[in-house]
Amino acid sequence: MKLRNIVLLSLLALSFFTGACRKVDVFEKNTSFKDHRWQSSDRPEFSFVITDTLSRYNIFVSLRHNDAYRYNNLWVNVYTMAPGDSTTKPQALDLQLASNEKGWLGAGMDDIYEHRIRISQAPVQLKAGTYRFRLEQIMRDDPLDNVLNVGIRVERDTN
Repeated sequence: MKLRNIVLLSLLALSFFTGACRKVDVFEKNTSFKDHRWQSSDRPEFSFVITDTLSRYNIFVSLRHNDAYRYNNLWVNVYTMAPGDSTTKPQALDLQLASNEKGWLGAGMDDIYEHRIRISQAPVQLKAGTYRFRLEQIMRDDPLDNVLNVGIRVERDTN
């Protein structure tokens, strides 16, 4: 077989497998904190547009912290505004980051840990339009030390 045919077959196979893979994530954006300190007055905002109303979605808070973070959890207010709404709907969440038995629950590299914590109870169907999220830390420490960044991730449900 000629080298040209091998290259063409390889490209064809690559394009087939690439086309067969379904992209799962719809949106992900993170905000970093200066000096790794999350002030309660820092309330990162995120917005994304949904066009596919047939799919169901999972919504996550993403968080990165270093090993010096003092707590097993993080309390946050998540403010959500759906398309057509004129006010935000707050939700206080206790995000579990560690357990006494297992240690940090997120993925770690060196002394940095990353968490993706689902905040939708089950996959949800979203209506078309722009969604807005705002995150606010409501821990007793202000600022909250050793938090590198926080964000929102939205994925299509594959089940």
